[in-house]
Amino acid sequence: MALQLKFDIPARPALGRGDFYVTQSNAVAIGLVDTWPNWPNGKLALVGPHGSGKTHLAHVWCTESGGHLIAAADICPETVPALAERPICVEDVDAIAGHPAAEEALFHLHNLVLANGHSLLVTATRPPTAWSIRLPDLASRMSGTTVAKLSAPDDILLSAVLAKLFADRQIVPMPDVIPYLVRWMPRSFEAAGQVVAHLDTEALGTPKGVTRSLARTALADLEFREETASD
Repeated sequence: MALQLKFDIPARPALGRGDFYVTQSNAVAIGLVDTWPNWPNGKLALVGPHGSGKTHLAHVWCTESGGHLIAAADICPETVPALAERPICVEDVDAIAGHPAAEEALFHLHNLVLANGHSLLVTATRPPTAWSIRLPDLASRMSGTTVAKLSAPDDILLSAVLAKLFADRQIVPMPDVIPYLVRWMPRSFEAAGQVVAHLDTEALGTPKGVTRSLARTALADLEFREETASD
């Protein structure tokens, strides 16, 4: 039997509004993001663990608001005036805590974008009060920001995320794979990304592709599987 060949084609994440799945675990956060013209003080902090969909939702918001996206670490004083000319999403703000130059640049961007009457969306893994920002003026402004929290996924959302991750890699798993993974893997988006990436690699050269048996092995390899051997 001929083996399947795998070409080194990078995954292309789908980041449109229609690719973002809404369930009870994220509906409140998405609702807050969608009210962006009326955010208190013109800003919102989108908070959630790695892989929770912050970047996806940020791209959706940028498309709908006419804004653009930049990592907090990439903001330079020289670029602040241009960045503040329209709505902006600043990602991974908590990552610059303790870096004076980056904090100073974000402080000036924060002030100017709001002074220009535009909206400011920031993302982080934790709420602003836990960012350990050392610049007092920036810390005080961030601490007063409304927070939209992306929670751990429920079964419906985790299933949808796994399906999307497989589709991004052009993988069609067997029908029983996703229900099996949802039952036994950790309930996190980060784990979902690790599982799908591992299965993508392990399916190389296997004629049947991603099967439940391969999924079981992948969870064991990643030390995710908690079920008994009797399953």
